[in-house]
Amino acid sequence: MSAYSSVLKTPGVARIIAAQLTARFPSGMLSLGMLLHIEQVHHSYAAAGLVLAGGAAGQAVAGPLTSRLMGRLGIRPVLAATTAVCAAGILIIAFFTLSIPLTVLVTFVAGLATPPIQPAVRTIYPKLVTSQLLTPLFSLDASAQEIIWVAGPVVVTFVSTQVSTVLGLLLCAAFMVFGGLWFILSPELGRVRIPRSKRRFGVVLTRPTVLLSTIVGLLLIGACSAVEAAVVANFQGTGTDASAHGYESGVVLAIWSMGSLVGGFAFGHLPLSPWSLARRMLLMFAGVALASIWLNVWWMVPALLVSGAGIAPALAAMFAMTSSSVKFSDTAEAFGWIGTGQLIGAGFGSAVAGVVIDAHGAQAAFFISAGFALLGTVVAAVGVRYLPDLRGRDSSPIPDTEPITVQPS
Repeated sequence: MSAYSSVLKTPGVARIIAAQLTARFPSGMLSLGMLLHIEQVHHSYAAAGLVLAGGAAGQAVAGPLTSRLMGRLGIRPVLAATTAVCAAGILIIAFFTLSIPLTVLVTFVAGLATPPIQPAVRTIYPKLVTSQLLTPLFSLDASAQEIIWVAGPVVVTFVSTQVSTVLGLLLCAAFMVFGGLWFILSPELGRVRIPRSKRRFGVVLTRPTVLLSTIVGLLLIGACSAVEAAVVANFQGTGTDASAHGYESGVVLAIWSMGSLVGGFAFGHLPLSPWSLARRMLLMFAGVALASIWLNVWWMVPALLVSGAGIAPALAAMFAMTSSSVKFSDTAEAFGWIGTGQLIGAGFGSAVAGVVIDAHGAQAAFFISAGFALLGTVVAAVGVRYLPDLRGRDSSPIPDTEPITVQPS
C-alpha cells in the first residue's frame, strides 16, 4: 500500500485519475443503459443487440485512429471534438424514438466519436511519475477502473429501472461531458505532448504483447458485459415487483465491483511474470462458471466475488505489459487498440447476451460470459511466450531512440 500512497502524493496524479475516471464512466454504463432503453422502446432484446453492435462497430473503427490523431492534432482538440459528437448521439437516442436501422446509424456515429480518454491518460502516465512508481500507478488505475466497468452498470441499472431509461442515458451524457471537460482542462494535459509516430498506422499491432492484450481485453470485458445483462434479465424476469428486482440486480453487481476492487488492490501491484495474465483470467472464469450453475442471489454473490477478484489484476497486467513493450510515440495507438478491444467487448458481450436471453433466458447469458472468460484464459496461456517478465523491472515505455526486438520468454 505504500507504493499506492507514494503515487497519490505525486502532484497532479490524483486529479488526473479522478478526471479521467469521471470522463470514462459512461464506458461502463452506456451498453447496459442502451440495452435497457431500446428494449423498453422496441420490446426486444434482439433489437437492442443490433443497436449495440452498431456502436461497437463504430468504436472498432475509431479507437486507434483517434488515438493516433492526438499525436498530430494535439490531445485537447481531439478529445473536445469527439466528446461533443458522442454526447450528441446519446441525447438523440434518449429524446427521439427512431426506427431500428436509424438508431443503429446514430450509435455507429457515436461509436466513431468515442473520446480516446484511455489511450491519452495511459500515454501521459509515464510523464507524471518516476519509473519505479509506474507499475503501481497502472495497478491503481486498473483497480479504480473497475468503478467504471462494474459499478457503472449498477448506477445505470438503478436509474433506468427505478426512474426511467431516458434518465439513464442522460446520466451517461452528463458524465461524458463533465468528466471530459475536467480532464481536458487539467493542467497536466497541457504539459505533455504525444510525439507523432513515425511508424505506419496499425504496425503497433504486430507487437505480440499489444495484440494479445487487445484480444484478452476484448474477451474479459465481453464476459463482464454478458454478466451484467444476465443479472439484470434474471432478476427482472421473475416475480411481480419490478422495483425490488431492479434493486436486487444492483446489489449483486455492486458486490461484484467490491470483489474486483479488493482483488485489484490485493494482487494488482504484485510483480508480473509471463503467466500472471492467464492466472488472473482463470480466476475470473472460475467465478463466472460457478455463478452460472444456480441463479440464486445467495449463490451468485460469493461466486461473483471470486470472479471480480481477477478482473482488475488482469487489466493491470495488460496495461503494464503493453507499456513496457512499445516506444513512447506508439503508446497512444497501442492503448487505443486495447481500449477499442474493451469497448467492442462491452458492446459485443451485451449484444450476444441480449440475443441469447430472448431465446434461452438469463442462464444462457452466463454461459456466454463463461465462454468469453475461458477463451481469454486460453489466449493468454497460448501467448505466454510473448509476454514480458516484469519481475525486477519497471513498465516504462521503450525510448524512441532504442530499437524494438521480440524476445519470447
